[in-house]
Amino acid sequence: MVEPDAVDADVPAAVGHVLERMLAGRLTRAGVLDALFARELAERVTRFTQEGGKRTRSQLVWWSMRACGGADEPTATAALCVGAALELLQTCALVHDDVMDGSTLRRGRPALHADVRDRYSGAASPARVARFGEAAAILAGDLALAWADDVVAGTALDPWTATVVRRLWSDMRTEMVAGQFLELQGQLTASRSQPRALRAACLKSALYSVERPLALGAAVAGADGRTMRALCSAGRCVGMAFQLRDDLDDVFGDPRRTGKSCGGDIREGKPTYLVALALARAEATGDRPAQQVLDQALGDEGLTPAGLDEVRDVLVRTGARAAVETKIDRLSAQGLRHFDGALLDADAKGRLRGLLAAATVSRAADSPPARPHPAPALAPVCSGAPEARR
Repeated sequence: MVEPDAVDADVPAAVGHVLERMLAGRLTRAGVLDALFARELAERVTRFTQEGGKRTRSQLVWWSMRACGGADEPTATAALCVGAALELLQTCALVHDDVMDGSTLRRGRPALHADVRDRYSGAASPARVARFGEAAAILAGDLALAWADDVVAGTALDPWTATVVRRLWSDMRTEMVAGQFLELQGQLTASRSQPRALRAACLKSALYSVERPLALGAAVAGADGRTMRALCSAGRCVGMAFQLRDDLDDVFGDPRRTGKSCGGDIREGKPTYLVALALARAEATGDRPAQQVLDQALGDEGLTPAGLDEVRDVLVRTGARAAVETKIDRLSAQGLRHFDGALLDADAKGRLRGLLAAATVSRAADSPPARPHPAPALAPVCSGAPEARR
């Protein structure tokens, strides 16, 4: 029995308990299939998911559901199940990202493909073992995705709500893949297009990280069309600000606050909006030294701390850092205007607003204190919101 008021006190813990029960059953079934498969792959997926981060996406689902009036036990159970599915989907995304990016660390520990590689060190040549680790990680991500889909399919919902939730889920999965492809293609072709960078950020992160979780929670609660559109508008804007903040933190962030080393996007040559803007500004002003610094640093896996400092200097000198900060503030304020205009439960609305405001807070070593966002009037709604109950 799920007591919504009890879950309110600690949503991440409640989602964790759902995952624990859910994954225990799947591990048992994996063991019936094959003990080696269960031990080497299914257990790794389980550990990775259970040791997840802040559960931000599942918290957005929960508080969106609560803000839209969800208060009964079946609705609360459904929201927790959808939140748990999102955590499994996040496992898939992160495990696959680490393979594509060649990252060997995740959350301060060996990435899954590196862990498998180390486990089988000496079983064959280093190249073959490394390839096996990557292949196993791809399968692990696929398994997490399959489990996530199973959870959504098995969530008890009325027919109308199930249709909306499953369409949102389907759209979100495709958006994630599209965004990841655009990023990879941009790395390969050294794209410096600002519109393409923003499009990739929207598809890969903004929709998946904020807008779709809000929409899923609202759908579970049976929100009306106006409320759904307002939440989608808020999520789209805040989600874009969230990704732009992540891009800044990758270069300027304090590793003690971000939990990862700095400069990964630069070393991998990722086509971020921050870099595209800096290059455009350097070209417009004829700043050849700045262009040269960026051109040489992007994609340089051996970029030194001193080289990264030069990149930081260029991003500041061209005004790109300040411009992105301004864009983050504008998007955040716009998103909260959309949000504040929605008719929602007051207490849950406050909790949800806090999550949205916190999503774009800087984690740079030299960042100023977070500025409060006032509660303004509703702005025009986005065109990407799904149909909902009217």
